[in-house]
Amino acid sequence: MKDRKFGPKGARGGAKPFNRPGKSAGRPAWRDRDSHGDGPVILYGWHTVTMALANPRRRIRKLTLTENAARRLAEEHIETRVAPEIVRPQEIDRLLSPDAVHQGLLAEADPLPSPEIETLTQDGMVLVLDQITDPHNVGAILRSAAAFAVKAIVTTARHSPEATGVLAKAASGALELVPVVTVQNLARALTALNERGFQTVGLDSEGSEDISDVALREPLALVLGAEGKGLRQLTRETCSVVARLDMPGEIKSLNVSNAAVLALYVGASRLGLMKRS
Repeated sequence: MKDRKFGPKGARGGAKPFNRPGKSAGRPAWRDRDSHGDGPVILYGWHTVTMALANPRRRIRKLTLTENAARRLAEEHIETRVAPEIVRPQEIDRLLSPDAVHQGLLAEADPLPSPEIETLTQDGMVLVLDQITDPHNVGAILRSAAAFAVKAIVTTARHSPEATGVLAKAASGALELVPVVTVQNLARALTALNERGFQTVGLDSEGSEDISDVALREPLALVLGAEGKGLRQLTRETCSVVARLDMPGEIKSLNVSNAAVLALYVGASRLGLMKRS
């Protein structure tokens, strides 16, 4: 492990070193959530690692801690599940990118399994991501999804960031709480959701009406497109409704992670999900 560098871009769900020379940068994302044959994912940071330690579905392969982190885990009665390797902070620094805030915890773990569309419960909300590639944005969306008790996130195997590294850190433990459904074809996945009774609402600046004016119902699937490109044409055509987020200020567009939390708030409020918490 000492000869490997884990950088900010994120390795595949199988957590090979990020940006390892000779590896393609465009490899499929989250494919390994249902396969353990490609190595562990990389998790670092207090919330990310402790949530993984608390998740019985997450197999921890290796845990590297500083003395301070090990002491804090013991004080908070958090089981490490595997015998940790105690190192100086600089050892973890050397394995991660310079801007990685690891707080003295680094874990290698098996990817989580990817459930099937057919296993999703027909209530509440799910989020569908149409080729959103920035790991910070997807991590932030995962965190918001956990806050709003989203049942699952649906994403594509290609053109999506990996469930490891910087995405996991940005998600702050939400990877352990929100299942990620990986699909090969998003339009077919949306068709499957439509057939299962989901109301599929695409969010797009060219939507026919504001989302607050749409008669939302459960189960609800909110579909978000990549920044700049928005929803792809086939995605738009497959959604049952395409709506927009109207805002009163001079700036009319939002970062996709901010748009996600606003749409989730509107959806949860309209569906009465706030009262179920």
